[in-house]
Amino acid sequence: MRPQNFNMGLTLLDFIGYLASFILLLSFTRKNVRHLRIINTLGCILFVIYGAMLSSWPVIITNVSIVLINLYYLFIQKPDVEQVK
Repeated sequence: MRPQNFNMGLTLLDFIGYLASFILLLSFTRKNVRHLRIINTLGCILFVIYGAMLSSWPVIITNVSIVLINLYYLFIQKPDVEQVK
C-alpha cells in the first residue's frame, strides 16, 4: 500500500525518491571530486531512507556501501600528490 499523497499527487515516498535522484545526478556535474563525493553521499543517504521506506534491501545495501566508500575517500584516504596539483 502506497503512502497518502501530500502535495500535487506526490507521496512522501515519491518525493524522497525524486529528491535522491536529483541530488545524485547533480553530484555528477561537479568537476571537483571532493564536492562530487559530498553531494553523492547526501543523495545516497536519501536513497537509503527511500529503500528503508520500501523495505528494499538491495537499494539499502548498495547505497550504504557507496556512502561508506565516499566517506573512506573523503576522510581516511590521503590524496595522491598528483591530485593536489
